[in-house]
Amino acid sequence: MAQHAESGRSSESAGVTRAQVVGIVASVVRWVGLLCTLILVIHILLTVGNANPNNGITSFFASWADPLALGFRDLFTPSDPKAFVLVNYGIAALFWLIAASVLAKIIRRFA
Repeated sequence: MAQHAESGRSSESAGVTRAQVVGIVASVVRWVGLLCTLILVIHILLTVGNANPNNGITSFFASWADPLALGFRDLFTPSDPKAFVLVNYGIAALFWLIAASVLAKIIRRFA
């Protein structure tokens, strides 16, 4: 009987541990999505705000924003460079925000 009680406790412990791990993974996914969104939004603000493109901070965010824009980088082609960045990188930022949120919710369902 004592052995049966021990196995019940170990399965409870495994269930709690699994829920914790799933929660951590979901949180990491959400934070990565938020970080990607933040990088894109900062790039948009620097571009629309006429930041010096030769400045280290501006070039840092531009270099990270380009790959994070994925296929949205040239989705629309307005002639104004500010509108180009605002629309395309803005859509990419929304994508990261929504995708991370949805993925985190899906991951949490496995807890």
